[in-house]
Amino acid sequence: MEKELIINSTPTDVEIALLENGKLVELHYQKTSNNFSVGDIFLGKVQRLTPGLNAGFVDIGHKKGAFLHYSDLGTKIRSVVKFTQQVTTGAMNTPSLDNFEIEPETHKSGKIDQVLHKRQNLLVQIFKEEISTKGPRLTCEITIPGRYLVLTPFNDVVAVSKKIANNEERKRLKVLIESIKPKNFGVIVRTAAEGKKVADLHEELTLMQNKWEDMFRNMHKAEAPAKLMSELDKTSSLLRDLLTDSFNRIVINEKDLYQSIRGYLSSIAPERLSILQLHKGPRPVFDTHNITRQIQASFGKTATMSSGAYLVIESTEAMHVIDVNSGHKTSSSNADEAALKVNLEAAEEIARQLRLRDIGGIIIIDFIDLRNQDHKKLLQDTMRDAMKKDRAQHTILPLSKFGLMQITRQRVRPEVKIDTSEVCPTCSGTGKMNAPSLIINDIERDLEYIQRTHANSKVKLVVHPFLQAFLTQGAWFRSKQWKWYLSNFKWVDIKADSSYHLTSYKFFENDDEIRLGPTS
Repeated sequence: MEKELIINSTPTDVEIALLENGKLVELHYQKTSNNFSVGDIFLGKVQRLTPGLNAGFVDIGHKKGAFLHYSDLGTKIRSVVKFTQQVTTGAMNTPSLDNFEIEPETHKSGKIDQVLHKRQNLLVQIFKEEISTKGPRLTCEITIPGRYLVLTPFNDVVAVSKKIANNEERKRLKVLIESIKPKNFGVIVRTAAEGKKVADLHEELTLMQNKWEDMFRNMHKAEAPAKLMSELDKTSSLLRDLLTDSFNRIVINEKDLYQSIRGYLSSIAPERLSILQLHKGPRPVFDTHNITRQIQASFGKTATMSSGAYLVIESTEAMHVIDVNSGHKTSSSNADEAALKVNLEAAEEIARQLRLRDIGGIIIIDFIDLRNQDHKKLLQDTMRDAMKKDRAQHTILPLSKFGLMQITRQRVRPEVKIDTSEVCPTCSGTGKMNAPSLIINDIERDLEYIQRTHANSKVKLVVHPFLQAFLTQGAWFRSKQWKWYLSNFKWVDIKADSSYHLTSYKFFENDDEIRLGPTS
């Protein structure tokens, strides 16, 4: 599979498009003025506790209080609280946790007011951006991610990605990391670490330890709220998480960002620098790579597939509903086979739409009814295979007896919504327009003025084909065109243009537009 990352940078934001085999599958936006990103670590101050929700609100300098639920405190919360208190008061002078005594774990069914109190300083990390009216969501399970590893303080667990299937490789990585990791730090081994040498993993572990030390220095005797460590910008974090051997091109349209990404890429994967390109040319980078057209075709209530079948996507506050329709182009002598074919195509498109729109929460899919049990099993397997490329955590349930499939998908960021509709230029979005008969009055009024002021000019009128037929139809003594000639003895050439709207028209003199009346 070929993967491409196309980046369009403007003074106010950065648009990032991920293509797989030329098809748009993910679209990310980053405002250049955004100071709060998923992964940022803060020294926050507890504003208030809400025992009814078993949660609290923490001041991290955001305009809205950040939400912290008890389930997101983690079992090591007592150690986090102790570490925060010792560092901010100056009682702890080293970032090393070698001599730090880990506190007993908390119970998952505990109460937040038994662990935290109002106006308490607390080390927190953003793991969900603000969505709708809700502020950012926080966790106290701190992680420092790298390309191959993730560093997790206050525990000694080494976990290896389940996507590394080879048991010998899993054992090798676990033994290796356990031998080099610092005390009281856990490590998660990512899929990208498979087959990597000791030197590569040790180098990244050292870099992550350096980040922890920088965070410690920023935190030492700091006053809340304060940002202690920033996550990478969106582009760099995507490269860190996605960059594999299947990537064959990264295109950037802005020179400064190109140099920045080139520097980051040289530090994490210098052998892949050749895939980085600076876009040059008069056309916008998204137009050149056919992304603009794909955006216009992929967003909206209806998503059409190549067979003519289509999806209808509706969203509510609580869930998203997707209806699969066969479309009028789909035909087959075998109804069961036709339904299966449409459903399998829809499963691939739904998986793409969930990634592209970043839809999270509960998704209900109404597939076309299948009677054959083997067909139902094949549809479920196809849906799971299509969703394997989705980095968001998700759960797919089997088809219900009503033919519905339920999916839950991790909701980290607001859903990507792009309005691809346009205001009707004829009615200006009102849903109403002047009666067509009145357009003839407008044309004749403008024509009378032109024939007075451009007496010796050859005039051409360009209109919609329907209007052209109305003006020229009938016998010579009945058509509007001949009536105009007989009243002034000046012939008006009337041409049809299907790009014009029904009530639009333009007059031309020697191919130059005469600016009168409405325009298309």
